[in-house]
Amino acid sequence: MFESCQIKGVIFDCYQTLIDIDTDEHSHETYKTVSRWLAYQGVDVKPEKLKDSYMLKVKERMDESPETYPEVRVEEVFAEICGENAVWRINEKRLGVDTSRVFRAASIRKLLPFPQSIRLIEHCINIPKCIISNGQRVFSELELRYLGLYDYFDFVIFSSDVGYKKPDLRLFMTALKRMGLEFQPKCVMSVGDSYENELLPARKLGMRAMQIEEAWEKFGLKK
Repeated sequence: MFESCQIKGVIFDCYQTLIDIDTDEHSHETYKTVSRWLAYQGVDVKPEKLKDSYMLKVKERMDESPETYPEVRVEEVFAEICGENAVWRINEKRLGVDTSRVFRAASIRKLLPFPQSIRLIEHCINIPKCIISNGQRVFSELELRYLGLYDYFDFVIFSSDVGYKKPDLRLFMTALKRMGLEFQPKCVMSVGDSYENELLPARKLGMRAMQIEEAWEKFGLKK
């Protein structure tokens, strides 16, 4: 159906566009669960300290970054926390990855695909398409795979891959280049839930852009 608009490529956002998600990264219960799990990995850190350390280290990395829209890698943050609180010898890098995934699992309250978005993807099955997400590859890729979405796309760019987030134009420029459409931005559609993060930067580059619910309605996919 996008072909009728002469669209040659589509860029999708991930969360609240393809995936309906709700998380609580501030809940004491989230850090309590991670703290208990870490005890079995050789790391002794109480929930309150874990939360404070995590929030502080993320903020420090954000503040130190030269980027306008900085991003961190949470597995590096957790690796550092684990190293500082280890009670026996650990593999910090590997434990940082595992802790990131446990933290995500503990914080998730809802994780479902939007059925309307799956049908929308299927409408443009023969068109090059990708995802640009302000997300952490360490667990976001697994969520896409678990929900059966990852293989629909030619590639996925996560902000954690590059150290900066949307609305940074470079993410969209990279996607255009990887699709071979850097000289045809007007033939590419950006679909997402955020005007600031998905619609505005795409239009600045000469792309078309559509809010996700508008796309559902356009193609008769509304609930």
